[in-house]
Amino acid sequence: MEESGTSRTVINTSSNPYLEFDHLSTSTISCNKQFIRSASGLLVCAEVVLGLLVCGLIAGTDYFRMSPFGWVMFVAVFYWVLTLFLLLLFLTQAHSKIPQVPWNTVVMVFNSTATVLYLVAAVVEATLVSHGVKGQHNYNSWAASTFFAFLVSLCYAGSSFLSLRAWRDRQAEG
Repeated sequence: MEESGTSRTVINTSSNPYLEFDHLSTSTISCNKQFIRSASGLLVCAEVVLGLLVCGLIAGTDYFRMSPFGWVMFVAVFYWVLTLFLLLLFLTQAHSKIPQVPWNTVVMVFNSTATVLYLVAAVVEATLVSHGVKGQHNYNSWAASTFFAFLVSLCYAGSSFLSLRAWRDRQAEG
């Protein structure tokens, strides 16, 4: 039985918003050009390039015959991947979409540990260069890789200094 004078309106909506074209949104990834031009951005780019050189120069040799080179390769590859990830994160400004993460602290700790571990890896590598035959491929590659490992250590030390300064400024504000 229906009551007279009342009408029912039924609105049929889709339960899947992806099927409705009105709800589609477009997203653009912007490049933070100011970050690349900053001292921090330039150091991060140098870390990526020099870290790749360290990995490539060691990987092209018989490094697996000397187990300490495994440590050097681990440090080089590990920090190269993480540095590349952070570079992409800051270039695309994706870090600003995750405000719960204390980025100044994360970057400061990351750069500090990278400085220490890369410095240890560079010293280990410098002691192992003498095991190669002078003028041979392994020796030349290990010597060049050692040089670049020390340069990467310096870059991470510079990044540590800049991130420590940013962290202190942030602590002073809050």
